[in-house]
Formats: sequence, structure tokens, C-alpha cells
Amino acid sequence: MAETHVLFVEDDDVIREATQLALERDGFRVTAMPDGLSGLDSFRARRPDIALLDVMLPGMDGVSLCRRIRDESTVPVIMLSARADSIDVVLGLEAGADDYVTKPFDGSVLMARIRAVLRRFGHAGGGEGGDERGDGGLLAFGDLEIDTEGMEVRRGGAPVALTPTEMRLLLEFSSAPGTVLSRDKLLERVWDYGWGGDTRVVDVHVQRLRAKIGQDRIETVRGFGYKLRGQGG
Repeated sequence: MAETHVLFVEDDDVIREATQLALERDGFRVTAMPDGLSGLDSFRARRPDIALLDVMLPGMDGVSLCRRIRDESTVPVIMLSARADSIDVVLGLEAGADDYVTKPFDGSVLMARIRAVLRRFGHAGGGEGGDERGDGGLLAFGDLEIDTEGMEVRRGGAPVALTPTEMRLLLEFSSAPGTVLSRDKLLERVWDYGWGGDTRVVDVHVQRLRAKIGQDRIETVRGFGYKLRGQGG
């Protein structure tokens, strides 16, 4: 099996070198860059399997870099933020990041997050479908069609481009239409968190998914979570 190629963009020399060594010891191939502009150039030239981006970068900040990467690719992106309560976390998720890790981070936590993201990108499958499943793994919810075998989504006949994380999230909803799924349950099933995590990750991804499949398709059940509206929703 080929080594997983990680693009790591971090301006702090000590953090960059120490994290690169830790990643390489864990079997990853790492390209490390000190600023956003060189990070973007490296991404375009090398096409890594995953990108780790610090939020605060010279030249081009991590949020802008994430947005540029997302414009060109669905490669998984993890943001590194110095503060868990920073608005930068939400901005990074809104820009297209799949997850974030707060600095200073434990090496084992970072490795676990990386492997969790890679697992769901390599295996985008969800649960079993309900009564709305058609022939050949096709689910239909109003004008929304989900091909669970081809991993394709159409809305009104037009293709909808989803990241693998968004696809996993949609598949979780479509596996139990009309059933309320809590944020904690979605964190466990989609993000592979075996413990409580930051529910902002779920909220921002639901917002991004709504923008693509229709604002009214996913309903907020206040105090409980979210559910996918069925055929008549």
C-alpha cells in the first residue's frame, strides 16, 4: 500500500519540524511548507492525500488556502487552530475544512483525527436505506436523488458536488429519513468521534449541505438535532 502523502503548512519552525518527524515516524510521507502561498503551490504540484493547515499563516492565511484548495479538489483538509473558541474554527469549516485540531495538540490526537478523516474518505458508505430506496441503491427525496452505489447526488436532475464528508453526512440522514439524529450521534457516525466533540463541526457541515441540496430538505429539531425530510418534505 502506498504511503499517504500529507501536505503540512505551518509557519512555526519548531512545530513544523516536530510534527513532520512524528508523522513520518507514523508512516506518512510529508511535504512541509512555511506559508500559505508555497503551500498552495505545493498542493497544485504534488496533489497530496490530505492537507493539514495552520489557520495563521503568512502570505495567505489558512482559511483562504483551504478555500482555494476546496475550489480545486475534495481532498480532506484539517485545520490547526490555536484556540478552540476562536471564530477561525468556524471560518475554516465554512471554507471547506473537514475537521480541526486545537493547538497545542497531542501527537496521538492528531494521528487519530488524520486516520479518521482518511477512513471516511476511503469508505464513504452510510447505513442501510429505508422505504425510500429504489432499484440499484437509488434513494429519492422529492427532487433529490442519491445513488448510494455510484456515490452521486442529483437535485432536479443536475449533479450536486459534495465532499466525501458531506456525502457521509447525507447518507446518514438518508438511511433514516424523518428520524432525528443528534449532533453527538452524527459526530460519532460521520466524524468517527468515540467521545464528545465540538458540535460546531456538525452545524457548519449541515449548513454547507443545505446550501447544496436545498435549505428546507434538512430540518432542525430544536434541542435534539436534525432530520431529513421525506418524499413530501
